[in-house]
Amino acid sequence: MRIYNLFPRLAGRFRQWTPHLERAAAMGFDWIFVNPIQQTGRSGSLYSIKDYFGIHPVFLDARPSAEEQVRAMIRAANRLGMRVMVDLVINHCAYDSPLPGAHPEWFVRENGQIAHPSCDQDGQRVVWEDLAQFDFHQRAERESLVRYCLEIVRFLCRLGFSGFRCDAAYQLPPEVWERLIREIKREWPETVFVAETLGCSPAQTRRTALAGFDAIFNSSKWWDFSSPWLLEQYQLTREVAPSIGFPESHDTPRLMEEAHGNVDALKQRYLFAALFSGGVMMPVGYEFGFRRPLHVVETRPEDWEPPACDLTGFIRTVNEVKARCPVFQEDSITQLLPHPNPAILMMWKAGRKPGEEALLVFNKDPWNRQYFRVDDIYQYVQGRAPLRDLSPEWRLDYIPAPFEFELAAGMGRIMVTETE
Repeated sequence: MRIYNLFPRLAGRFRQWTPHLERAAAMGFDWIFVNPIQQTGRSGSLYSIKDYFGIHPVFLDARPSAEEQVRAMIRAANRLGMRVMVDLVINHCAYDSPLPGAHPEWFVRENGQIAHPSCDQDGQRVVWEDLAQFDFHQRAERESLVRYCLEIVRFLCRLGFSGFRCDAAYQLPPEVWERLIREIKREWPETVFVAETLGCSPAQTRRTALAGFDAIFNSSKWWDFSSPWLLEQYQLTREVAPSIGFPESHDTPRLMEEAHGNVDALKQRYLFAALFSGGVMMPVGYEFGFRRPLHVVETRPEDWEPPACDLTGFIRTVNEVKARCPVFQEDSITQLLPHPNPAILMMWKAGRKPGEEALLVFNKDPWNRQYFRVDDIYQYVQGRAPLRDLSPEWRLDYIPAPFEFELAAGMGRIMVTETE
């Protein structure tokens, strides 16, 4: 899955989305992911849903009907060869939704009051007071809540959505997801469910993935290109479900801002995220080096920035490599290889089919050049089949056994075996 996150608050009304869809298709994305588009509660947060069956008017024109406008947007994406995924937020709803009043038994209670969801950030408890937390653990009352969630998903499927990013999926018991996924796929067999599990332990991630999810998101965005934790997490879950990497998301600061305007850092992170994981996701604006964060309440179409760069060609080339090579479409056996230069990352990946191998060489330093040399590049591929250079920049026609290359800042070299 090559996913382009079209953030609704930045994109504006559905009728204005076509140029963004066309640009995503031209860059080689095959999925569009949109954050929640339903009617929000008083806070205005996209993730504080008041009416699961109503579309937020900020995305609508007067005519035709709201549902037909959503369907028209999805048809436009489908015509461009892309399927559309939407956020599924069923771990909580807006506190001012009618649901707490109509079904108080559906919610977690603290001190006699309906509870707000919370999390720990840097040792501090953060409470979202605009949200009411559903309770999926009470056996007697859970059945009607699960049936309600099934109707939400059916409503979105009937609109034309083909997939769901399941927000904070680990907060629901796995058996709830098992049932929901099973029943929806019985009616819409091609529907894709992706679990958002960031912030939970690898064991929690594995338990959640085992509920039948088609993919999970990984934490490669935060990797320092050296620490062992990313490969440890990857190995724990790769046989359960493929993972999706991302260089930034709507929940993170913009990388262009974090990297102080370093375009090479943007190239480095996208290339690594795309080829390390079975899937990749990128938010709108990354291709132009946007610096303003995507805000679930405050972002508006007027926040569209003048492009600081144009990475559309680079991203298209990376996506073409990913689409072409099966070894980059799956979470496969992956190993880090030693190199005397600590600023060089060497990574080997083996595909599921015999003879499919990839060798990735990255300059970890997005600010300075690094010299890379090995006496025999073929010692790193088990089958010693011929290697083909598929690097997005400065691609070589031939790879000699004694291999040397001066890597530009943040540059990655991508080599794959050529098999019959």
